[in-house]
Amino acid sequence: MAYSQPALPYADNALAPHISTETIGFHYGKHHATYIKKYNDMVAGTPLDDQNIEDVIVATANNPEKAGLFNNGAQAWNHSFYWNSLSPNGGGKPSGEIAGKIDTDFGNYDAFKEELANAAATQFGSGWAWLVLDKGQLKVVKTANAQTPLTSGMIPILTIDVWEHAYYLDFQNRRPDYVAAVIDDLLNWDFASQNFLNAQV
Repeated sequence: MAYSQPALPYADNALAPHISTETIGFHYGKHHATYIKKYNDMVAGTPLDDQNIEDVIVATANNPEKAGLFNNGAQAWNHSFYWNSLSPNGGGKPSGEIAGKIDTDFGNYDAFKEELANAAATQFGSGWAWLVLDKGQLKVVKTANAQTPLTSGMIPILTIDVWEHAYYLDFQNRRPDYVAAVIDDLLNWDFASQNFLNAQV
């Protein structure tokens, strides 16, 4: 079935000065939109056309003959998840159940923050850093290119996009500065908490 690009959950200037309107215009308006168009073109008329995008991603993972469909589908989904992982009122320490779980699984928030920042900064080339729930434990993982935790049975909680198009207009080659800005000022802990609570059901 066709996948529609979700509307941004905030105005295109709401993440400034950390992520500029210009970056949103290119990243959401061009890169994300193109992944979705290519995915819809590729899946149309195939036996997978009646499945939702998450199922298509899992079904096509690690299949070289379906690499194009997987890459565009996973990038379409990853980006939709990324926009929701950010908030103009985000950043800082979480509260509630997820805060307690972070303390349990990482030791404390500062240890978690350091691990997430390191994963995002050290992902070689393009990719993603994720907070995931894996068999009941919160973990930080990183994936290359279009790869996604969905294909490993892990539940995504938050993500940071570290493809260059996510930050280069605003931070040039200073990826660690972009990552720090996202963690300190933009991470959407309300979204993360909802994903965490949904995973408990």
